[in-house]
Amino acid sequence: MAIKLNLLAEAKAAEELRRRDPVKRCALGGVFLVALFLVWWSAKLAECWAAQENLTQVRTQIDQHTNEYAAVMVNMKKISDAQKKLDALQELSTNRFLQGDLLNALQQTAIIPGVQLTRLSESQSYFNTPGTPAKTDGDRVVPGTPATVLVKTVVALDARDASPNPGDEVGPFKEALLEQSYFQAVLNQTNSVKLTSLSPPQMGTDGKMYVQFSLECDYPDHLYTSK
Repeated sequence: MAIKLNLLAEAKAAEELRRRDPVKRCALGGVFLVALFLVWWSAKLAECWAAQENLTQVRTQIDQHTNEYAAVMVNMKKISDAQKKLDALQELSTNRFLQGDLLNALQQTAIIPGVQLTRLSESQSYFNTPGTPAKTDGDRVVPGTPATVLVKTVVALDARDASPNPGDEVGPFKEALLEQSYFQAVLNQTNSVKLTSLSPPQMGTDGKMYVQFSLECDYPDHLYTSK
C-alpha cells in the first residue's frame, strides 16, 4: 500500500490559522469603523462650517438692519424736534401781538372832541417756568412737567384832554375804546381798560387848560408749553 505524504500540509494549516485569526478580523473591523467615523466627522465638520458661515451672514445682516434702524430713529427724532419747533412757531405766529391791528383800531375809534392821543407804548413780559423730568418714587413713576412760557401784554395810552372842561372827556374816550370791535375781541372781558393816571388841570403853550391822563389796556395772557 502506497503512503502519500503532504509536506505542505503543516504550512497550509498555519496559513489557514492565520487567516482565521480573530485579532486580525477585529483590527480590520476597527480600521473600517475608524474610516467610517472619519467620513461622518468630515461631513459634520462641513455642515458646521456652512452653518458658521450662514450665522456670520445673518449676524452681518442683523448688524446692518440695526444700524439702519438706529439711523431711522435718529432721523425720526430730528423730524419730531423740527415739527415741535414748527408747531411752536406757528402758535407764536398765530398769537403774536400785531401792531398794525392796534394802530388801525385806534384810527377807527370814535373821535372825542378835545382829546388828543400823545403817546402809545406796548410791553410784553415773558415768564419762563422750567420743566421737570419724570422720576421714580418707589414702584410709582411720577410724570414730569413740560417747560412753559407765560406772555403778558400791556398797551399804555397817554392822552390829553383839552375840552372846555378838562377831564370831562376822559370817561367818554375810555368808553369809545371799549366799544371798538378790535378791543372787544382781543382784550380781557373785565376791567380791560383802566385809568392809571390823571394830572391836575394845567396851562398849555397855546394858553388853553388841559389834563394829562393815561389808560392801560390789558390783553389776555398767553401760555406756551413745550411739547
